[in-house]
Amino acid sequence: MRLLRAAVTAVDRLTAACGEAVSWLVLLAVLVSAYNALVRFLGNGLPDWLPLPRASNGLLELQWYLFGAVFMLAAPWVLQRGEHVRIDVLAGRFSDRARWRIDLAGHLIALLPFCLLMLWLCAPWALRSLRSGEVSASAGGLPLWPAKMLILAGFALLTLQALAELVRTVLSRPGAART
Repeated sequence: MRLLRAAVTAVDRLTAACGEAVSWLVLLAVLVSAYNALVRFLGNGLPDWLPLPRASNGLLELQWYLFGAVFMLAAPWVLQRGEHVRIDVLAGRFSDRARWRIDLAGHLIALLPFCLLMLWLCAPWALRSLRSGEVSASAGGLPLWPAKMLILAGFALLTLQALAELVRTVLSRPGAART
């Protein structure tokens, strides 16, 4: 039992560290997006002596990658903090035992199978991209393999957090003796 609790704590710490770290990428994504908009708006109005890169496909893809990284790597943190989508209006009407059963079923029937399916599908796709050094087909685009690896990492972390939540749910069964 102590080992399970220690594993859940370790996953929680990893999830929180990743979530807090990538939350700063939102600011960077907003800055890149604002820069892209400004440069496109000014167009040829920027003086040639100003050493700023002009709008590019790479900058557009960078903002997509940043938002994607935030979404994929912060989703487990959102789950851990209980900020995910829930129908609290309905759940508030159920007993503790019924809510516990719904959480348990949600983890076992929906969340974990979905995470495992996505890992199974994403792993070969992302690894193939990494091995080939896949890059965007757009002129001046970025490599694609880092974005695909972020998707894989996000689902790996979400799977770990889903397992931690399942353990936490099982251990918190209403009416169970505390150990």
